[in-house]
Amino acid sequence: MTFNGTWKVDRSDNYEKFMEKMGVNMVKRKLAAHDNLKITIEQTGDKFHINETSAFRTLELDFTLGVTFEYALADGTELSGAWTMEGDMMKGLFTRKDNGKVLTTTRVIEGGELVQSYNYEGVDAKRIFKRG
Repeated sequence: MTFNGTWKVDRSDNYEKFMEKMGVNMVKRKLAAHDNLKITIEQTGDKFHINETSAFRTLELDFTLGVTFEYALADGTELSGAWTMEGDMMKGLFTRKDNGKVLTTTRVIEGGELVQSYNYEGVDAKRIFKRG
């Protein structure tokens, strides 16, 4: 499938501002800006297996498109939500358990790169990954 493979973060756009809006403290924001995140995506039909490895943690996650699941961000923020497909774009709508606010995340392949976009409370950010 299109997203299958290993992706290493190459650059970010407005990511620190986004993390600030999410309530991530300054020390964790500075560390996350250089986390060397690597994501391995394996898709089989509507099922996904994700392996995230960074300087801070390793996480394995299995989900099925359209099925709600629980997830925690690296800073411990707990979310509940689901991924869906909209054409060639994965779209995730996740509700924070602590305040009920929604985080929207999308993944799309553009020019051979995986572009992961975020929106939270009107703040947009992107992380761009290259195959690696």
